[in-house]
Amino acid sequence: MAGGKEIRTKIKSVQNTRKITKAMEMVAASKMRKAQDRMKHARPYGEKIRRLAANLSHALTDYRHPFLIRKDKLTRVGLIVVTTDKGLCGGLNTNVLRLVLNQMKEWEGSGVGEMRVTAIGNKGLGFMQRLGAKVVSQLTALGDTPHLDKLIGPVKVMLDAFQAGELDAVYIAYTRFINTMKQEPVLEQLLPLSGERLGLPDHGWDYIYEPDPQVVIDELLTRYVEALVYQSVAENMASEQSARMVAMKAASDNAGNVINELQLVYNKTRQAAITKEISEIVGGAAAV
Repeated sequence: MAGGKEIRTKIKSVQNTRKITKAMEMVAASKMRKAQDRMKHARPYGEKIRRLAANLSHALTDYRHPFLIRKDKLTRVGLIVVTTDKGLCGGLNTNVLRLVLNQMKEWEGSGVGEMRVTAIGNKGLGFMQRLGAKVVSQLTALGDTPHLDKLIGPVKVMLDAFQAGELDAVYIAYTRFINTMKQEPVLEQLLPLSGERLGLPDHGWDYIYEPDPQVVIDELLTRYVEALVYQSVAENMASEQSARMVAMKAASDNAGNVINELQLVYNKTRQAAITKEISEIVGGAAAV
């Protein structure tokens, strides 16, 4: 059994750890509220632009945007992986990266010969580099607030490659925020824009385009894809803070349990030492 001094040192160490995890829990709770508000405020814009894009995609026009053209077979795929920059958020990154890895293996089995990756977040970037994937663009050090001007550059690499015919489809993987206790890893098709994503308009639409249909549709669908990526990053950030708060609370609770167990062991050790000293004193007195 460890000595009393060693046990006191362990108790002190765990107490210091609990102070850190408790502070991180409180910080994550504060950031979580802001991230959730930011995500919820972005949803109405995404819904409005989705409806407009759906109407334009079904409008009567001679111009067909490349983002709407579906290929018969996938041979070259682009993948945008959204993760966090920091850890200590439970299995958030592990779950989405496991989903991505399984999908990549499935693509390899189905004959996809090339996969290009855009990594948003340091954890996903490190995983893809260790995996040996072809990372064509990356973005790290996002901070606590997603900025569209920072996202456009790495994402545009994928959009340009798809528009040039170098990719047959582009997918995005991120963690969707459900509630504080639940976050869901998802993998969605970003390009070509599918009917499931756009939806069907309530009735037929036709527009008068100024200056011409190509300029309007090009700009709108590009903004639509950028809005999807921004919303995905906002969802992932809200999920990150929620998962970190829950993980740090669990760590603080576990530290409390460890402290109680060590305190019990310390008391038993101290009691045994006192009993031994008393026995030695009584034995010495009897010998005299």
